[in-house]
Amino acid sequence: MSLARSEARKKIMTILYQISLYQEKNIPYDVDEVIKENYPEENKFINEIVKGVIKNINQIDNLANKYLEGWTLKRLGYTDQAIIRLSIYELMYTNTEYKICIDEAIELAKHYSDDAVVKMINGVLDKIYHKEVKHD
Repeated sequence: MSLARSEARKKIMTILYQISLYQEKNIPYDVDEVIKENYPEENKFINEIVKGVIKNINQIDNLANKYLEGWTLKRLGYTDQAIIRLSIYELMYTNTEYKICIDEAIELAKHYSDDAVVKMINGVLDKIYHKEVKHD
């Protein structure tokens, strides 16, 4: 069974959330096992995004912190961090259309965060798109 991209993004958010918890509590983990726990079937999109976020986490976090006015990523909840990281990764490192990246992030935030966070995520991603993404 193929997973719709928006459903896959929910899984990715959950996986990134879980990894953040493990890191915070110094619990050893295996990325592939965490992925399998959340989605047992092989899914290239989930694998690529999760591993891409982890590989590029410092650049992603630096970018987020650059545009989070008056905030830092660490001050946000793990869910919000996961949504921002996933979305910045998609914006910066994949060919996903920017409107899809931002719309999907907003939809996730509407379900799992409050209105202030939804607006903040929208603003951060919009700034990153306009100031950091190379436009043809």
